[in-house]
Amino acid sequence: MANTDSFIDEVTEEVRRDRLFRLLRRYGWIAVAAVVGVVGWAAWSEWQRSQAIAAARATGDALLAALDAPDAAARAAAVAAVTPPGLAAAALARLIEANEAMDTRTPEGRARARDLYAAVAADARLAPEWRDLAALRAALAAAPPLDPAARRAAMEPLAAPGRPYRVMAEEQIALALAEAGDAAGARAILQRLVADGEAPQGLRRRAAQMMLVLAEPAAPASGG
Repeated sequence: MANTDSFIDEVTEEVRRDRLFRLLRRYGWIAVAAVVGVVGWAAWSEWQRSQAIAAARATGDALLAALDAPDAAARAAAVAAVTPPGLAAAALARLIEANEAMDTRTPEGRARARDLYAAVAADARLAPEWRDLAALRAALAAAPPLDPAARRAAMEPLAAPGRPYRVMAEEQIALALAEAGDAAGARAILQRLVADGEAPQGLRRRAAQMMLVLAEPAAPASGG
């Protein structure tokens, strides 16, 4: 009986092995294709990553080389010739070009800077950090300079809670109020900035200094 059971087990094992081989012959290519696909995808992803890193390094090198030009006009022209891949890198290059164009201190350079700032600010594909920075710079680059009311109107959307350059926009609003003769309104904003933990130390120091400048004059002592 034991020999019979052993024989049955061996036959069953052979049948199972035979079925397995048939399944492998019929469907084994699917497993092979899956393995090849996974390996190919991993290789392609690594290649894409290395290409992106190489492109970023090339863009950085090109921008650094452009900024080595001897004067602002030459630097602006050199940066304009750099065409980085990707939205963020392109926005950075255009902002650098605009800054250099502003530094030429010529009407043509200022106009070029305004156009570049406006283009970046209007690009809805960009993150708010890029767009708000461009809008802030565009308002400051206006020629002729914006009057206090227009500058305040341009800065108020950028000073909304949660905006990336809120504290800088608030500083500009305070300056606009001071220029318009509203010293009390300017002091109220400056006082908030001095106590604002999100404001950089340099901005808080400027706000404190401006508060001293805008301090109310002491009332003259009455004579006896």
